[in-house]
Amino acid sequence: MYPLHLTAFTATSALGAGLAPTLAALEANRSGLAPCAFETVDLPAYVGEVAGLDDVTLPAALADYDCRNNRLALLALQQDGFADAVRGAVMRYGAERVGVFLGTSTSGILETELAYRRLDESGAFIAPPSYRGSHTPQAVADVVARSLGLGGPAFVVLTACSSGAKVFASAARLIGAGMIDAAVVGGVDSLCLTTLYGFNSLELVSPEPCRPYDVARCGISIGEAGAFALLERPAQDLPGDAVLLAGVGEASDAYHMSSPPPDGHGAFAAMQAALQRAGLMPSQVDYLNLHGTATPSNDAAEGQAVMQLFGRSVPASSTKGATGHTLGAAGALETVIAALALQHGLIPGSPGSRELDPALDLDYVFVPRHQALGVVMSNSFGFGGSNASVVLRRADARMDA
Repeated sequence: MYPLHLTAFTATSALGAGLAPTLAALEANRSGLAPCAFETVDLPAYVGEVAGLDDVTLPAALADYDCRNNRLALLALQQDGFADAVRGAVMRYGAERVGVFLGTSTSGILETELAYRRLDESGAFIAPPSYRGSHTPQAVADVVARSLGLGGPAFVVLTACSSGAKVFASAARLIGAGMIDAAVVGGVDSLCLTTLYGFNSLELVSPEPCRPYDVARCGISIGEAGAFALLERPAQDLPGDAVLLAGVGEASDAYHMSSPPPDGHGAFAAMQAALQRAGLMPSQVDYLNLHGTATPSNDAAEGQAVMQLFGRSVPASSTKGATGHTLGAAGALETVIAALALQHGLIPGSPGSRELDPALDLDYVFVPRHQALGVVMSNSFGFGGSNASVVLRRADARMDA
């Protein structure tokens, strides 16, 4: 089933629309987080908001799907020639042989929140929200498939913050089974009141820009993002800097509804499974993009798993201090960041973090490093114990241990 070629990829987040501003921000160790001024939210919080979404217009054929989440999806699809790359895949294989697999969490629920502000005296909606077009999570897959003219399998994965990573495994399984020849994979998740107030009620929102793995970390900064990759079987004559999906590991620890097991055994299992599917040893990983949400328990649990599997042998960092935690899109966004790291020999830093938690003995990277990379892993872990790790490698990476 593996490897698969990331023929094209793109990302839009608080760092900017497309790969160029994303890479420039990572190289400068610059954060896109800003004090929350979203909607009517009144919280001491920082968020990673994508600029210009109110100016995005869906085509007339998709008017019933208009919402912040779907506008974000459309904006992201328009970057880096990604839509043209997908159309090329349609020319090669046919529209029915290209699938769509996306991660999200709240999807277009903001439209429902806004509709509840506008009720008549009887309590009925004045302007009812579109359940099919915005509230249901499947809407974003419909928008992407219809925008790109695709007719293959299309579905959405909702496993909280692992969603945007697990879709890589979903697509690989269907390609491996011969059901499709290519897949658009990714994640789209946008800001809404439910997540901001919900995480705040759990006392998980930081009043300052989040500080992953820092000794003084105190919570997350929520962001929004749309990120996509086109997966195909690799050609025989790939350039050396081509990025390959080498393996995906999934695990479910089912320890607690919202807390990871303190020993990180679910995270360990996902990372180990990803390496096994990639045919790699821990010593062959050159950089680890941590889930690193900046909550005390999450970073501690993931750190325990990383220490057990890697020790201090792998440089690691969390880029959520740059983008915020983009929830259902995080796995896809950070897989694209991992792909950029491979192509440009860049180990991203950790904006906002200052001093490593002394309980976590890791080679934690605070400021960017430039060095050749052959293999990169990205972690994504969700509420309820849903864990996923993605391994990417360059086509010219040495595979001997």
